[in-house]
Amino acid sequence: MITKAKNVLNIGIAMLTVIFAFGLVTGSYSTARAADKAVEAQSIVDKAKGTLADLMSDSNFSWMWKYIKQARGVVIFPSVIKGGFFIGGSGGTGVLMVRNGTTWSEPAFYTLGSVTFGLQIGGEAAEVVMLAMNQKAVDSVLSSSVKLGGDASIAVGPLGGGAKGSATIPEVTADFVSFTKAKGLYAGLNLEGAVLAVRDSLDEAYYGKAFAPRDIIYGKKAVNPGTRGLRSELHKAIAK
Repeated sequence: MITKAKNVLNIGIAMLTVIFAFGLVTGSYSTARAADKAVEAQSIVDKAKGTLADLMSDSNFSWMWKYIKQARGVVIFPSVIKGGFFIGGSGGTGVLMVRNGTTWSEPAFYTLGSVTFGLQIGGEAAEVVMLAMNQKAVDSVLSSSVKLGGDASIAVGPLGGGAKGSATIPEVTADFVSFTKAKGLYAGLNLEGAVLAVRDSLDEAYYGKAFAPRDIIYGKKAVNPGTRGLRSELHKAIAK
C-alpha cells in the first residue's frame, strides 16, 4: 500500500515537473516572440523615416512637399511588394502618424493589402506615402480596417517639379492623396481597393502594452524613444 502511494506521488511530481517545464518553455518562447516583434516594429519605423526623407529630397515629389503641410495625418509604407502576371497581389507594413497641433503622434502600425488587375509583368517594390487630408481620413484609419476607394476616397498625387514655383496648390477633394516611388516593371501602384488594417501585435510589442490605434494617436500613454528620428523627419517635412 505504501509502495503504491509512493508511485502515485512520484507520478504526480513528474507530471508537475513536465507542466512547469512546459510553462517555462512556452513563456520563454512568448518573450522571444515579443522581442522579435519589437525589433521588427523598430525596423519599420526606421525604414519609414528613410522613405519620407527619400521622397522629400526628390524634386519629382515637390507636390507632396506642398500637400503635406495641409495633411492631418500621414501613412508611410517603406516597402509595398507586388508581383504576378495579369493578377497581382500587393502588401506591406507601415505606420500611421497624426498631427496634433504643432506635434506629431507616436506611430500606430498597419498593413496594406490589395489585389489588382491589368497588364502586370515582373515584380516591384514601392515606397508609398499616403497623406490623410481631412479628419474623415484619419478617423477611417483609426477603425479596425478601411477600404481605400470605398470607405474613404483616394487620389494619386501629381508628380514633377511643377509645384516649386507655385504659391498655391489645387484643393484636394479626396480623403487621401498617395505618392509612390517604385522600381521595377510596373508603371505604377494602384491603391484603389486596397485595405488598411491594424497590426495589433506590432503595436503591443513596440509599446509593451495593448493599445488601440486611437489611444496611441491621441492618448499620449504609448511612448517609445525609437520614434524620435521619424517624428523629427516629419517636422522637417512640414517646415520645408
